[in-house]
Amino acid sequence: MSDEHELTPAEAAALVRVPTHGDDKYARGVLGLLTGSSRYPGAAVLGVEAALRTGVGMVRYLGTARAADLVLQRRPEAVTEPGRVQAWVVGSGMPLLGADATGAAGEPLDSATAEHVRAALASGHPLIIDAGAITPTVLAAATGPVIITPHAGELARLTGADASAVRAEPVAAARAAAERFGVAVLLKGHTTRVVAPGGPVLVARQAPAWLATAGAGDALAGILGALAATHAAASPLDNTPVDLAHLARLGAAAAVLHGLAATRASAGGPLTVLDLCAALPATIAALLDASAR
Repeated sequence: MSDEHELTPAEAAALVRVPTHGDDKYARGVLGLLTGSSRYPGAAVLGVEAALRTGVGMVRYLGTARAADLVLQRRPEAVTEPGRVQAWVVGSGMPLLGADATGAAGEPLDSATAEHVRAALASGHPLIIDAGAITPTVLAAATGPVIITPHAGELARLTGADASAVRAEPVAAARAAAERFGVAVLLKGHTTRVVAPGGPVLVARQAPAWLATAGAGDALAGILGALAATHAAASPLDNTPVDLAHLARLGAAAAVLHGLAATRASAGGPLTVLDLCAALPATIAALLDASAR
């Protein structure tokens, strides 16, 4: 299609906000994460790890107690108290969320986490909505710009389509969901496609086949959250609001970083998601160095 554009590594590098000497941790962006559950606490650890290694001033994790303990064991610099946030990641590793932000299926959220989810949706900040939070009721409650990050099965569940139909026509499925729900859509796969309502389809093809592994999507959400938080913190200065079109560009950049870091971590063989996360700083540094030449 004529409106498809494959995002280049140089274009992704241009969407990485490099801190200046005058920045403090708040100016570099604060990302809030409401992810993980007692059943799937690892999703929280992976999202926090990816966000911190992408580059953000602070990560504020407000999920369940078991996940918070594991997050702090892995990343003691994470903050687990409420406070200032410039963008949110919601849903990775959570049960399906209903209208009251409690678990609609599987284990329910505890009351404190459910209240944090409701507050995040009402905050007006950019929202990365993943996994269990990709439901019509959650999207209807969101007041800020939203990008959803489904795989084909999750997009089919959201729209009522058949997953095989989504896989057969991914561009049409992503565009239809973007228009129907008024959100940007990042449809994950070996080829990732990102589209905002009325916008072009942005494509990322850097991911190696080895990246088809549990937890990869949790890391992608963390990378995208970090990009959104840094841009939201900077937008009053650079006049670039984090609207749906900008979220779509950041989503495509996150997919490029995710794929390139996986390729670096893999070196042609298997990888773990923590390997991918560990490769993010060098991947970003190489992109910034190449773009400066």
